[in-house]
Amino acid sequence: MSERKDLIVVNHERNLPAVVDDHGLSTYLEQIKKFPVLSQEEETRLINDFVQNGNLEAAQKLITSHLRLAAKIALTYRRYGLPMSDMISEANIGLMQAVKKFDPNKKVRLATYALWWIKAAIHDYILRSWSLVKIGTIAAQKKLFYNLGRLKAKLGVYENKELEPTVVKQIAHELVVDEKDVVEMNRRMAGDKSLNTPVYNSSSDDEIKEQIDLLSDSRENIESKLAGKEEALMKRQILFECLKSLNEREQFILKNHLLTENPMTLDEIGAKFDISRERVRQIEKRAVEKLTEAVRAKIAA
Repeated sequence: MSERKDLIVVNHERNLPAVVDDHGLSTYLEQIKKFPVLSQEEETRLINDFVQNGNLEAAQKLITSHLRLAAKIALTYRRYGLPMSDMISEANIGLMQAVKKFDPNKKVRLATYALWWIKAAIHDYILRSWSLVKIGTIAAQKKLFYNLGRLKAKLGVYENKELEPTVVKQIAHELVVDEKDVVEMNRRMAGDKSLNTPVYNSSSDDEIKEQIDLLSDSRENIESKLAGKEEALMKRQILFECLKSLNEREQFILKNHLLTENPMTLDEIGAKFDISRERVRQIEKRAVEKLTEAVRAKIAA
């Protein structure tokens, strides 16, 4: 039974509508509207059929009826700057895992259970994509990613804006991370904001400034800037030197999906190697882990 369940991702992923690229997003969203929403009775019957009999057609219907949920959740992560086609693919992988793991004895609907699997898959993809940018702070990124919103709310900060130094210090202290990592993660999660936003000046009743007027010049001096460039160049050299420790397929996937300004989608890479996008995702994840270990060993040497 478990072997048949494991086929759900491989066999049925290929039968689902796919977002070829971000330009085809609207077409994909129209396609998935065609799949009917299941009643609770239909859902229960299909879940039992899949769990008890290993019926993959039942699993297929469960998945397709929840594709709109996966897409809706994926679209809330647009601001992270990653290809929406891949984001939705990852959301669908999380949905498949939810169907595979769902316990029919649970007193919840599949959608409620799937929501957490979908978000977990998306979070894993985002962190995987960011990890090569700052390879030494993966643990800090994870802590910040999962806890920043909660701590901001705890401190009474509900707007997506630059954090006060005191707030940054409190969050950094509680999570045991660098303050600069708190600032960077907050900016990534907040998305872009206009520097022309009006700001009321409490020292003058009739003077209103814009956000840009209040920015301080925090640029480094020329010595620090040159040192930073030299350090960045050294890290880049180490990264690409360690890439050579991976096999040809792993190098291709990382270079063309994570280490480029115009990344290929998982579907495009899968087509090149004649494998599913789930297999591409697995290879990429393992390659990132191998590369991370290689970089750390090189730096420590």
